[in-house]
Amino acid sequence: MILRNVTRRGRVLRCLAAAGLVVGAATAGALAIPGAASASGRFASEQDASIHPGVTLDSAAGQCTSNFLFTSGDKTYIGMAAHCVGKGGETDTDGCKSRSYPLGTRIKIHGARNLGRLAYSSWITMQKHGERNDDLCAYNDFALVELDDDDVRNANPTVPHFGGPVGLRRGGLEAGAQVYTYGNSDLRAGLSPLSPKQGVNLGDEGRGRTHQVVTLSPGVPGDSGSGFLDSDGRAFGVLSTLSLTPLPGSNGVSDLAKAVDYANNEGNMDIQLVEGDRDFSGGTGLPVLGTGTSGPGLGNILGDSATGSRRGVSSSRHGLLPGTGI
Repeated sequence: MILRNVTRRGRVLRCLAAAGLVVGAATAGALAIPGAASASGRFASEQDASIHPGVTLDSAAGQCTSNFLFTSGDKTYIGMAAHCVGKGGETDTDGCKSRSYPLGTRIKIHGARNLGRLAYSSWITMQKHGERNDDLCAYNDFALVELDDDDVRNANPTVPHFGGPVGLRRGGLEAGAQVYTYGNSDLRAGLSPLSPKQGVNLGDEGRGRTHQVVTLSPGVPGDSGSGFLDSDGRAFGVLSTLSLTPLPGSNGVSDLAKAVDYANNEGNMDIQLVEGDRDFSGGTGLPVLGTGTSGPGLGNILGDSATGSRRGVSSSRHGLLPGTGI
């Protein structure tokens, strides 16, 4: 079963507890992507900004978390997951079939004085083009909210705590590679120390369109859309699903480069990722998940699933497991 990580209005949700998994690091190489936009001259300083990666977004569908800033000409967008404006239920995960709120839908952006506007949805675009590819329909989960011009001056592209992004990663992510993310679910009751998280990639699926990750603490309802960075600070993913097996609390992360390419090629968006104006500093002070075979690392807990095939993963996009209240 697949669930999405939206905090739905009018529903009581229980937060998942993080497992006390331990330690060890692994890194993966990354490719630099030319064409990333600079933050200079357009945005507020990091210290003065009220809008940044990780702020919450509210729509009629519920509450989600933003990922990164993007520009196209004189327009500025903040990224989110497409399912965050979906009209379906917890298990409606096929973006080529699931209903969505239309383009132009107003989105409340935490820290903004004005409402944003839904400018792009991968789900709407895939349906417009009649897409049928299973991997594309399942894992292309990306949307853009256009900032009002008056709010751009209050925005900054730097990821809180970590710094970056320093570019857009292309190519797969090795099993065991360290990952970093900043979630902002209301389930954390505004406790900012719980927002930055570090973890590892368990493996890629869908011909590289999704990465299965586990972090301390895990992504929970309301974290949907959160951005993910690799060990070099390059943006590589958007939190999409909450998985139930083989490791409860692991998450599916849509590949950002592929999502951006689709938005540009099929959605005519012509967007660029905006780099942060502070260097990436990694997960200083955060607990680290490891994949070693000794001690309570992922290698012991998951066996071959930490390094092998990830087929048959059971997951959810709304973080609501029917009958359990999760």
